[in-house]
This record gives sequence, structure tokens and C-alpha cells, in this order.
Amino acid sequence: METYQAMILARVVHILGVIIWIGGVAFVTLVLIPALRRHPDKTLRITLFEQLEGRFAFIAKITTLMAGLSGFYLVEMLDAWSRYTSLQFWWMHLMTLVWMIFSLVLFVFEPLFLHRWYHQHAKQDCDGTFRVMQRLHVILLTLSLIAVAGAMAGAHGFVF
Repeated sequence: METYQAMILARVVHILGVIIWIGGVAFVTLVLIPALRRHPDKTLRITLFEQLEGRFAFIAKITTLMAGLSGFYLVEMLDAWSRYTSLQFWWMHLMTLVWMIFSLVLFVFEPLFLHRWYHQHAKQDCDGTFRVMQRLHVILLTLSLIAVAGAMAGAHGFVF
């Protein structure tokens, strides 16, 4: 496959991965957690969150990998590593940071201790646990949306 065609395909994979991944984060943050926080049955709240978020976690792992591998490929093929030395490309730093945070959460923290932390705290203080989860999700979603907006503007020549 011609290099230019491969880069177009990599960009398509990158953007589709980001759309599904960050769109899912937006759903969890803005719809799922708030709806569950209002649900009166705390046991059902915990069970539903685990079922629904657990299903999305698998999708998030795949799409995070898609975004990371295609992003790395694009930086390598474009020889864009020097952009990490310039503040003009702050959005690349932020995209990479957001990707690293989510990758650590999904592939390292969740299996090592987050799942266990959720279970212990949700049973002791369900409201407090969901409040903390929503705050963390809002922070991550905000960073993600800033990265996406910066990347779209920066990729089209907008200079910040």
C-alpha cells in the first residue's frame, strides 16, 4: 500500500477510535453515572454500573489501542516527533497524556486495584463512591474534549 494511502487509513482508524472511545466516556460521564446516582436501589446501582461500564471497558480498551497505535504510526510516518518540543503543538502533548491516563486506568490500574476499590467503597458509601467517580470522569472527559478540539484546530492550521 502506498505510504500516503496508509497514512489516510491510519488517520481514519485514529479518528474512529477516538470517536467511539471519547463518545463512550461522554455517555458514561453525562448519562450513565448521573442516572445511576439518582437510582434509589443502591445494590442495583452497583450491579448496573458494573454490567454497563464493564461492557464499555472492553470497547474502550480496543479503541484506546486503535487510537494509540494509529497515532504512533502517524507521528512516526510524518516524522512529527519534534512537535513534542514545541508548545505550539500543546494539543499533541495533551492527546498523548489523555491516552496514557486512559491506558493506565484500563490496562493497569483497573485490573490491579480499581475494581477492588470500587467494590469495597461502593458497598460502604455508595453515594460517595459515585460522586468521586463522576468527578474523575468529568475531569477526564474535559481533558479529552480539550485535546480533541485542539487537535482538530491544530491539524487544520489554527495556531494557538
